[in-house]
Amino acid sequence: MILAAGRGERMRPLTDQTPKPLLTVHDKPLMQWHMEAMAKAGFHDQLINTAWLGAQIESRYGLNPNLPEVGHIRLRYSHEGQAFGYALETAGGIVRALPSLAAIFWVVAGDIYAPEFNFSMEQWQAFERSTNLAHLWLVPNPAHNPGGDFGLSEDGQALNLPKPNQLFTFSTFALYKKEFFDPLWTGMPQGNPQGKAAPLAPLLRAAMDRGQVGASLYTGPWTDVGTPERLRELNSKP
Repeated sequence: MILAAGRGERMRPLTDQTPKPLLTVHDKPLMQWHMEAMAKAGFHDQLINTAWLGAQIESRYGLNPNLPEVGHIRLRYSHEGQAFGYALETAGGIVRALPSLAAIFWVVAGDIYAPEFNFSMEQWQAFERSTNLAHLWLVPNPAHNPGGDFGLSEDGQALNLPKPNQLFTFSTFALYKKEFFDPLWTGMPQGNPQGKAAPLAPLLRAAMDRGQVGASLYTGPWTDVGTPERLRELNSKP
């Protein structure tokens, strides 16, 4: 699942006419970097949630786009804007899409640039064997998030620690099992028919406290493309 529903307020005026995941780095839409990387790793069935200017995304890619180097992939959409008139935030959007997702699925934000991230089938299989309900990839803290988000134990578990502490930034790359979004934890029935908007962080912190979230540290290139300045900087580099 690629998260593509947000308004992108900090990216205005670029996002006044274009959804943020369609903004380009080196002439390729941000979200397409993920789409191609997933397909290269063997994940050809993908889902995109939309809200702000979401029709542009489906118009661009349709249901069976032929992408460079990887060929055709199969897309589904969760059009939150069409259904409710607003974006459902991360947890609300995932629960809305849950009936169309596999028992284990990747999630990444469509406005992250990490061209070397590997959606590893081996990591997927290791997660399947584990007792964890989620596995996150953390990154060294960027300048715009110096305090970080979550801790990382020596045995590879994500930790809900207070600041200040040795914390890392959540990259948005993650694997989840459907059980993570059980109504017992989310308070939302599968499919989120009421269109409840809900953030993800409280669910992650609660699951960390239950010892159900694994984590890895990713040290490759990673940028949260949250401002026009960051986008210009990326495009100025080879």
